[in-house]
Amino acid sequence: MIVFIYVLFQALMYVHSFKSVGKTISLKMAISLFLKRNLVSVFLPGGGITSLVFFTKEIEKQGISKTKINFASYIYGTIGILSIVLLAVPVLLYSTFINRHYTGMTEAFFILVILLLLIIYVSYSIYTQGIIYQWFTRYFPAAETILSELKQERFSKKHLLITLGYSAFIEFVGITHLLIAMEAQGFHNQFTTAILGYVIATLFMCISPFMRGIGAVEISLTAILGQFGFSTTEALTITLLYRLFEFWLPLFFGVLSFVFQAGNLFLRIFPSILLLTLGLVNIASVLTPAVASRMRTLHHFIPSVTIHFSNYMVLLMGILLLICSAFLIKGLRNAWIIALFLCCFSFIGHLTKAIDYEEASLALFTLITLLFTYKQYYIKGNKKLQTFSIATAMIIIVSVLIYGTIGFYLLKSTHFHHDFTLIESFINSLACLVLLDTAYLNPHTEFAQLFVYSINIFGVSALLFLFYSFIQPYIFTPQLKEEERNKAQLILSTYGQSAVDHFKIATDKLLFFSEDTPSLISYKISGNFAVVLHEPVCPPELAIKEQIILAFESFCLQNSLKAIYYRIDENSLNLFGQLKKKWLPIGQEAIVKVQQFTLEGKNNKSLRNALNNVQKKGFTTHIYSPPIKEGLIQKLKSVSDEWLGLLQREEMVFSQGAFDKDELKQQVIITLENNDEKVVSFLNIIPDYAPGEITYDLIRKTADAPNGDMDSIIIALINYAKEEGYEQLNMGLAPFSGIEAPEGIPQKTIKFAYEKLQQFKHYKGLREFKEKFNPTWQTKYLVYTNDYDLLAIPMALNKVMRT
Repeated sequence: MIVFIYVLFQALMYVHSFKSVGKTISLKMAISLFLKRNLVSVFLPGGGITSLVFFTKEIEKQGISKTKINFASYIYGTIGILSIVLLAVPVLLYSTFINRHYTGMTEAFFILVILLLLIIYVSYSIYTQGIIYQWFTRYFPAAETILSELKQERFSKKHLLITLGYSAFIEFVGITHLLIAMEAQGFHNQFTTAILGYVIATLFMCISPFMRGIGAVEISLTAILGQFGFSTTEALTITLLYRLFEFWLPLFFGVLSFVFQAGNLFLRIFPSILLLTLGLVNIASVLTPAVASRMRTLHHFIPSVTIHFSNYMVLLMGILLLICSAFLIKGLRNAWIIALFLCCFSFIGHLTKAIDYEEASLALFTLITLLFTYKQYYIKGNKKLQTFSIATAMIIIVSVLIYGTIGFYLLKSTHFHHDFTLIESFINSLACLVLLDTAYLNPHTEFAQLFVYSINIFGVSALLFLFYSFIQPYIFTPQLKEEERNKAQLILSTYGQSAVDHFKIATDKLLFFSEDTPSLISYKISGNFAVVLHEPVCPPELAIKEQIILAFESFCLQNSLKAIYYRIDENSLNLFGQLKKKWLPIGQEAIVKVQQFTLEGKNNKSLRNALNNVQKKGFTTHIYSPPIKEGLIQKLKSVSDEWLGLLQREEMVFSQGAFDKDELKQQVIITLENNDEKVVSFLNIIPDYAPGEITYDLIRKTADAPNGDMDSIIIALINYAKEEGYEQLNMGLAPFSGIEAPEGIPQKTIKFAYEKLQQFKHYKGLREFKEKFNPTWQTKYLVYTNDYDLLAIPMALNKVMRT
């Protein structure tokens, strides 16, 4: 209870440190900040101070600048040192008064005082623009802006005093920890000892440069307690118990704050690893000898047959745990339920087979972890397969029991040295079926031994078949009717607002409709993912968009699917953020203002040269309005096939179209042709539902097309858009581009691949081609729920784009 109060007071220190600089953070965020910084401080030199620069991203998302975060953290750290100095002064005076000297105490105190004075001096020098300020700005010019901002900060003296008050409370909580550790060992009312011991131990912790005083605190506190008359064993026991309260439990809570953080990768992986470990431990525990003293104790309470059964049960649970761990990592609900039962049985089995409390503790911890992470497991099992498997398994089990009962009854003394009754034969069959210890059967012929083994094999097969049927994932097989597509077209024509809306009703998509409003979501299924193209098509009110997204998320949950959203606009991220989603930039869309576009000027020299080169070689652009004749379609098909062959690729779909002659016949086509009317490159204009915007889909060329061919047909498209009164041209997505300041490993990986890897070179070329038309760039995002999903999302996207 006191440990929880300790963590709470540390969090309240953070809350009021931020209030001192005029900013507010929630208590929940402050608790998380303390636990994470406390954990990382163990692994940093001077961890108590250096850890204060970590874990600022979440606070920055609340609109608090990094300068203010660092200033608040500085206040927190400085006041923490100040409070221990203020407490140490009377303690040091008291020890001098009673003429007691404790090794290292005075030295540690003066080191801490020097550190505090140094901090005060640096702060004052920066505030008055003294030597330290001049040194910083000379060698780190970029720091001048930050230091000037800090100098201008006004802070609340009231909240500074409150912060100091909580820090003082924390010192008294530490003293209480030590006092409780003494009480637990039977030493009562040791207030003076607790105060002196705590101050000295904390002084050594503060000045320890590594590992938050691990070793230094234990040695110093044990030595101090020894000077108060405690034996070495008593002093060490009290010290270790105190450190459990003061150090190890907060550290453990810090680990949990990382492991069980919403959306964290470990949230999915950690339980599966635990389950795998428990399975291996179960098997190893059965195969290794039990502790003799524990077995003697156990025989006083439990019959031998129960102990034998527990051994076999633990072994079977171990095998099933290994299998279950593989399915658990996929997020299967039934695997989670089975894992709970397996952990419970393992916990009981370890206690009843040899009082193996160590293994039982692991089973209990795994069980608790599974309960903490229950929301991660929602993929359903295949009910049809389950029904079939249960019936099949029951038929096998009943058949094996009949087979075994008749066999034991007929074989009798000829093979087993015993004449079994029908009841005994049935019990023997049941024991062999569930792998109980059947040594008492004493088969004395090879045939009898094989007979027992056959029942074992049939029994295990039936149980494993039943087990597999429960963890086999449910396979979602939707169907889409033609009237639903007609309904979608009507919604699209009313509420469409995107350049990719045209592809939302393509034949490769599935559609989700809201029951309350005329709106839809277009998606494809890949594995356990429902990959949504862009955003809902719906009335513009934000509440309606949120409503349909929530309805779709519920639909996905019911059908064992995880929703991910591809090509989301930046202005929609706040909505997805409110829905606890995460996002990742996947590229930028190029938008050209066609009415302002001109070929004049130095920057457009390359475009003018490209046009001149094409014209000199006798090539001209042509614009064809629908309906397109069959002859031209055949020419376009030839260009498209050659282009695909040159790139050695297949058609890509989902957010773009494939070559479809029926669609092309109904669209405006722009071509580049030679004097013999041979088409060497073309593009098709598709419906764009964004107001005042025009866009294209396929843009393809032959191997003998002249340099500048693509530039020519894009300029022809721009001129066409001007004549038709369009305001802008959407040139589509330049994948992976536009990440200037990557945050986190996924973004850094994308940026590295885009800039350094040969396989991504064509994406850079695509960006450079679109850049020539001087577009504005709009970043698009992939929205998802869990970091773990990023491992599988690339494969899911690849699948939906190729099928």
